[in-house]
Parts: sequence; structure tokens; C-alpha cells
Amino acid sequence: MRSLLFVPADSDKKLAKALESGADALILDLEDSVSAANKPLARETARAFLAAHAGASQRPLLMVRVNALDTGLTDADLDAVVAARPDAIMLPKAEGGRDVAHLDAKLTTREALAALPEGRIRITVVATETAKAVFTLGSYQGASPRLSGLTWGAEDLSADIGAETNRGPDGRHTEPFRLARALCLMGAVAAEVQPIDTVFPAFRDEDGLRRECEEARRDGFTAKMAIHPAQVPVINAVFTPDEAAIAEAQKVVAAFAAQPGAGVVNIGGEMFDRPHLTRAERLLKRAGR
Repeated sequence: MRSLLFVPADSDKKLAKALESGADALILDLEDSVSAANKPLARETARAFLAAHAGASQRPLLMVRVNALDTGLTDADLDAVVAARPDAIMLPKAEGGRDVAHLDAKLTTREALAALPEGRIRITVVATETAKAVFTLGSYQGASPRLSGLTWGAEDLSADIGAETNRGPDGRHTEPFRLARALCLMGAVAAEVQPIDTVFPAFRDEDGLRRECEEARRDGFTAKMAIHPAQVPVINAVFTPDEAAIAEAQKVVAAFAAQPGAGVVNIGGEMFDRPHLTRAERLLKRAGR
């Protein structure tokens, strides 16, 4: 999974358009992009969309971002969508593995009521939206077998800590948010789930988006969220390993396979050690090779 596209769940038109975006996953949003007055409509629209498309063989993953656990709205969100078989629930404003375990229990009950296999619905977490949450990023390991990804957010975090902005004049995140980004990456890897980079809000700035995608890929993120369909092709292109990278990784894997007991191998006059092998194997896995 490379690209995850947010779609307001109260808009049939936007949901239909999102299906044609090429995104690997659609996030049907019941939270920030939907007003309080439109929450009931969004739940029903999301339920109908899932019911219509969850059984299709060729489709993106279908996720639902519910409202946070402390809002009192999560149960109504889950009651509306679980029986329609979403692939995953995105939990915003999570504050550690305990929140994932809490959501897991809610899902288990509703899967049983809907005659769905236990554990079918996965969980992705937005893990850095409060200062408190940043200090719990090491707690996701083992929280739930449903957990499949961690991502981070800068907008709610900036409001929580009182920052005037989360980006500098050059468009890059300022230091508090780069810290949250780095810790989210480490937390995801420690929990053995996918690290997903946050959104790039300037959806008309293709060059800025590409730069941010390339920096995220360089650092270890394997996917990025989008807020507009126009962002999806750039995200997919950057997070898809190209043929040169695949060929290089195959050389590393082949060299170690030829010398299974070696800690270091020589490829074209350059020394490669076991961490290079690990990176090569991960790249080939992402590329489906």
C-alpha cells in the first residue's frame, strides 16, 4: 500500500470520484472533514458505499476514519459501518496501545454480531495528534494483532502544543513536528506495522509534494496519505520502487545467496553488509518481487 486518499464520507460524488483515483486505499472520513450536523448522513453514506463496493474483486482497500474514542461518537460510527465490511478502521487522536486494545474489543463484539470472522477488520492509527500521544509511541508493539499501520498528524498536534505553524518558510515541517514524524516512524517499525507519512496540504504544489514524498521514502516511510485525488499519481510513483532500484536489490540478495555464511560481500568493488541485505529484501517485497 503506497497511497491512502481521504474522502469526506458525506459526499456521494467525492466517494465515486475517489474510486477512479488510483489510490491503494480510500479513507472514508467520518471525523474532521464532516460537520457535526452531517455525522448521521456520513455514517449512512459510508455504510451504503461499503455495502456496494466491499465485495468487488478490483477495488482499493476501504478504510473508515471514525471519531476519536473520547468524543462519544465512536460507537455510533462502528455500529453504522462494521456490518458493511470495511477492510480497516482508522483511529484518530490515539494515545497509545491501550486505545488500540480498546478499539479491538469494540470491533470484536461487532464482528460477532455481524457474523464476520474475528480479526477481519484491521486498525490503522493516527498516533501523534496530542503531546501526550507522542510519549506513547513505543507502546503499540503487541497492542493488537489487528494493528497494521501507524501514521502521524501535524495539524491537531500544532493546536495542542500551541504552535503558530507546523511548517517553516521553505515548506518543511519545523522541529517539533519532525520529532513527531521520526518517533512515529520508529514506533511503527518497532510494532512491525507499516509506517505511513502524513498529508501534504498544498494539493496544487506538485513539486513540494514530490519532494516530501521522496524525503519520506528516503527515511523509511512506505506510504503517504493524500487529501486530493490529484496527489495520488505522484505518491504512487515515488513509493513504487523503480527498475534500477529493483535490479540493485536483486544483486545484493543474489550476492548473499551465493555466500550464505558471509557477513560482508563485494559487489563491483563496493562492500555490502547484512543491513544492506535487509533493505534489499524489504524493497523487493514492496515491489512484489
